[in-house]
Amino acid sequence: MNKAILLMLLFFGSIAISSAQSIPVNPKLLNSHWPAYWITCPDVPQRDYGIYHFRKIIDLKTTPAKFIIHVSGDNRYRLLVNGKAVCNGPARGDLYNWHFETVDLAPFLKSGPNIISAVVWNMGEHAPVAQVSNQTAFLVQGDSEAEKIINTDKTWKVTENVSYTPCSTDNGARLKSYMVIGPGDEVNAAAYPWGWENLQFNDTKWSAARQIANPAPLGYGTDNLWTLVPRSIPLMEETKQRLQEVRRTTGISGVKDKFLTGNSALIIPANTKASVLLDQGFNTVAYPELITTGGKGASVTLTYAEALFKNGVKGNRDEIEGKEIIGNYDRFLPDGGTNRLFRPLWLRTFRYLQLDIQTKAQPLIINDLYGQYTGYPFQAKASFTSNDNSLKEIWQVGWRTARLCAGETYYDCPYYEQLQYEADTRIQALISLYVTGDDRLMRKAITDFYNSRVPEGLTQGRYPSNRLQVIPTFSLFWVSMLYDYWMHRPDASFVKGYLTAARGVLDWYEKKIDQDKRILGPMQWWNFVDYTDAFTEGVPEGADNGNSSIITLQYIYTLQQAAQLFDYFNQKEEAARYKKLAQELSQNTYRLCFDHEKTLMANTPEKKKYSQHANIMAILTGTIPAKESKEVMEKILQDQTLGQATFYYRFYLTQALKKAGMADLYYSQLTPWRNMLAIGLTTFAEKPEPARSDCHAWSASPNYDFLATICGIMPDKPGFATVRVEPALGELNEAKATMPHPAGEIKVSLQRKGKTGMYAEVILPLNVTGTFVWQDKEIILKSGISRIKFRE
Repeated sequence: MNKAILLMLLFFGSIAISSAQSIPVNPKLLNSHWPAYWITCPDVPQRDYGIYHFRKIIDLKTTPAKFIIHVSGDNRYRLLVNGKAVCNGPARGDLYNWHFETVDLAPFLKSGPNIISAVVWNMGEHAPVAQVSNQTAFLVQGDSEAEKIINTDKTWKVTENVSYTPCSTDNGARLKSYMVIGPGDEVNAAAYPWGWENLQFNDTKWSAARQIANPAPLGYGTDNLWTLVPRSIPLMEETKQRLQEVRRTTGISGVKDKFLTGNSALIIPANTKASVLLDQGFNTVAYPELITTGGKGASVTLTYAEALFKNGVKGNRDEIEGKEIIGNYDRFLPDGGTNRLFRPLWLRTFRYLQLDIQTKAQPLIINDLYGQYTGYPFQAKASFTSNDNSLKEIWQVGWRTARLCAGETYYDCPYYEQLQYEADTRIQALISLYVTGDDRLMRKAITDFYNSRVPEGLTQGRYPSNRLQVIPTFSLFWVSMLYDYWMHRPDASFVKGYLTAARGVLDWYEKKIDQDKRILGPMQWWNFVDYTDAFTEGVPEGADNGNSSIITLQYIYTLQQAAQLFDYFNQKEEAARYKKLAQELSQNTYRLCFDHEKTLMANTPEKKKYSQHANIMAILTGTIPAKESKEVMEKILQDQTLGQATFYYRFYLTQALKKAGMADLYYSQLTPWRNMLAIGLTTFAEKPEPARSDCHAWSASPNYDFLATICGIMPDKPGFATVRVEPALGELNEAKATMPHPAGEIKVSLQRKGKTGMYAEVILPLNVTGTFVWQDKEIILKSGISRIKFRE
């Protein structure tokens, strides 16, 4: 391999992912100010757009067995040691909870001189909405006396990288959509300080870093710019990923797929204008890496899209005829040098990547182009198979969707927003628990929303966020997340710390109760329920001006969960009050809003409009009597005049099916997911066509329901202490599943025998018992293997 490419791949290539975040922090650093300094570049606007390089040479007498440091930056940093990428961050948070990463640099160090370097960037006014910031800054703190040589102070050197200019800053206007992921990068290679990360680089013209302040951990300091907390999640994964196909070219011929293997360069002749459309084959999230030689004065624009457009319509995602690419883009301006590597500062989302190239007097050689897939390092431990092989693709596409929507936070969507919303996150977290057993991102999300609370007691609708947005219904789903964690994880102490905040959310709603009708009255903020055409901006009638049955019922749903939570933690009086309030609201909602002629719950007492949503929540809460619930459920499924639930709210439709004893119908309700696959989607979309986002994790709920509904695996007691297996096979004859459990692994194998017969084998972890339910009959499950037979 060419030495220049090797050096650049060490810089930009895969980050070494280890057990870095399990390294303990020196207790002294958690109980006092740090000796190191936050440092910055002098004589630059501290809150404006800018990219900066920091470096310091340290001399070591011997190769250390360990060399633990703590590192952070604002907005973001990428740390290198001897030219090799070590980590990036910080994990997104807020100024009160500013994360630092803990890493052991020993594997990257050697005896003698070592170069420690970092690129730090501040997107300024162009920053993603998910990015909170104070000012440009960088920090490295050695864990002990042995590592203090690395501490950031004025001995570090710094320079501004003026080769960067923000581009693609008008994405929202061009795509006619809300898009807040930050700018693209335009890089002028002629101004780039190539080799800055290497030991031999001459930095004599660089400035001494300016010291800002000594860092303060959470609970300390009186004038903090950032309050530091340890990172609670692992470092992100980076894995090389090749594009699959050249789909279209203009201005140049003979471009073969072989170019994408990395074994054949693509040469663009001098004075040529060319375009090359590439297809990843599936939607992905990655850092694209482009390596070029020559091409002085050329321009290469990389445009990223989930789908192509024809007259503003996506249509079948596999089809490209007559379609154009519109999307976020980067631009690289080669300087004629050899093996120049362009990689954007932040990740990109794409299925299609188009290169638009304009050369001048010198030909441009594209040596290679590929992606470094990135995201939260979830490891799938669950599996699902059935006699319907088509469910395999739904499972695979659903898991890809969930993965692309998980980074340092859960994302609603990776292409447009990359924001963490409670409604999305509740579903995403359940998928994570069932498929991977990894609860760390869920715990961080719960904590993030807790930290977002406004003085009224509500959480913000999304967080971290540098813009205030309050969605009261999402605060209720945050309380539901606490309930979910409590039921699925034996970690009651974690949940207990959030009960006061949960009480604040419920109290906010209690103050909004209409004292005459005794259901919810007028409410402020954005009372979003679902992006259905039946609601205006997702808000049902009655939400703003009073007496919405849908939101009253969601409040009841949450009160019922809260009553169980508070009772478990021996807060009996509070639990009894929530239970009583839920019953009162339920009775009044039924009395005022239920239409006995239609056998349907109306959206308001005026009974002018009806929706699946109101009836779903009415069944879930038991507000509709059990004797009427099946009839109502049938109307939910069949009556197209009802306001229709989108993919997101179909998660709750499934829960209502289970509540009504009609879970066997779930299998027949997978048509929307089959339809998405039929039009070439490789991740599941935000809503039915026309969809803005082609990747929205709230639509990945089948990865939860194949296990929790079809195979029927659910916690029966808090902490998943006991298991309930109540299969709902529908038309399926066979299904098998494996899923992680806090005590080990659950395995379920199901074979239908005729209409009512069943042979089942259930394997539970050691010391875990449960109940198997079939045709209203219950069988005790023991720890280990249980074999169950029901005759036809």
